[in-house]
Amino acid sequence: MDKTIKINLAGNLFQIDEEAYRLLRDYLQEIDIRFRNVQGGAETIEDIESRIAEIFQSQKGLAGVITIENVESMISIIGKPQDFDMSGEERIAQEYSPQRKKMYRNPDDAIIGGVCSGIGAYLDIDSVWVRILFIIFTFFFGIGFFVYVALWVALPYASSEEQRKEMYGTRYRTAPSRFTQNTGKAALSDPSYSSNARGGSGIGNAFNEVFRALGKVCYIIVRIFLILLGISFVLTGFFALVSFVMIFFFQYPGFFSIDSHDINIFYLPEFLNYIVNPALAPWILALTFIVIVMPLLAFIYWGVKMIFWFRAKDGVISLIGFIIWVMSMAALSIILFNEGISFAETAKTVSREVVEKSPQKLYIMSDNTVAELKYDKEISFPDDEYNLYFLDNNKDLYIGTNLNINGSENNAMTISVRKRSAGRSELHARQKAESLQYNYRMAGDTLFVDEYFRLPYGAKWACDNVGINLMIPEGTTVIFDETTERMYRHYDHRYDADYDEEYVEGSVRSWVMTKDGMREHPEPSEKIK
Repeated sequence: MDKTIKINLAGNLFQIDEEAYRLLRDYLQEIDIRFRNVQGGAETIEDIESRIAEIFQSQKGLAGVITIENVESMISIIGKPQDFDMSGEERIAQEYSPQRKKMYRNPDDAIIGGVCSGIGAYLDIDSVWVRILFIIFTFFFGIGFFVYVALWVALPYASSEEQRKEMYGTRYRTAPSRFTQNTGKAALSDPSYSSNARGGSGIGNAFNEVFRALGKVCYIIVRIFLILLGISFVLTGFFALVSFVMIFFFQYPGFFSIDSHDINIFYLPEFLNYIVNPALAPWILALTFIVIVMPLLAFIYWGVKMIFWFRAKDGVISLIGFIIWVMSMAALSIILFNEGISFAETAKTVSREVVEKSPQKLYIMSDNTVAELKYDKEISFPDDEYNLYFLDNNKDLYIGTNLNINGSENNAMTISVRKRSAGRSELHARQKAESLQYNYRMAGDTLFVDEYFRLPYGAKWACDNVGINLMIPEGTTVIFDETTERMYRHYDHRYDADYDEEYVEGSVRSWVMTKDGMREHPEPSEKIK
């Protein structure tokens, strides 16, 4: 008994013997070549297939086996393709179309990506020689590998019947979407259709089998690598996204608080209102959220695709997401650039007061302290000892000051207050520096200083800084309280080693100005009277 083949024709299943199958296949191929480039040709082909199915049903029914006599009878009823009436333009298209070919990645004889077999089908050569050529060029600085990867990305995948026709040209033998053998494999497995490598020489087939075995090994290695890489993408993106949301939305973890001696990340979004126009602050936060979150979501998505190796029609969505991200980045950059102009120039002002007769023993005491502010939030920069204190009720911003003491060349004491700020121009920066509000006073042998300065009401923070510089004669004894000594130590880090000593409430430490600078007085601490 002859071998039978199952086919699907116009939605109907038929069994056809092998000889009749070949005749019907060639007949449909000729019809497809004649009409595929003709306007309305697809509909014509479908009508012909439907008519063939009707004829087969009337001859044998769905349960019978179609023989070569049935096919010849059908052809006599419908007619041969060359007998169909065609216009001049349609004949020209028919004569030209079999010669037109395009290069695709070939899925019928693929080992890795189908690039070599696609080139072989396009050039009508055995694909094994293309593979050997790529391997040889790979040993020359990896040229073959990079060219292969580039073609893998650039060449489309011949997934449809029409693309396979364009890839094989005149060697195209059958229509895989219409026929299925009784083995359950696609008709592409027919040697008359499959890659030229399979119909090549025995040596070529042997090389191909070796390449397929190596390809499977490489595929497994690549899959393991991609799975590990995908897992790292997913974990990195997930934990970064959770951390971003927890810190900026749920105010967690708790150590970002006013008791922390570090940069308070939680308060940075609120700090925007003190830096930029309050109307722009929500836009900056929203655009920052998009710019940060979208890449993290993309990381997670790419990681999932690497792990499960699935294909999705996400090109349009990815393009839209990328456009949104680029637009958000551009808008955020423009806003930040416009706001950053106010930090373009810096300037400082210095005010001096000279005390002609410097006291032999100078007391430096705090007048207004940070502890008395009862502030709500704090941002601290430990490297520069720069502290900002926020009061929510009146939206005031206070900034800590530093104290510096140097030697004087005469018996006079000089009190200098240096103010620094940033602005759109040097003049603007100087005006802002002059507007900074800081108080100190000299009463007898005691200098009272504030631990902080404040910005004028409604002013924006611009890297403002205020420092006090004292010039005192050599031999002058300086006595601090706890606050002013801390202000001095913050400025002069040479004495950090002594800063851990326990401070007794109500006591003071004595320092003395020497020719080498300030040194601790050897006398024991005394009580403030």
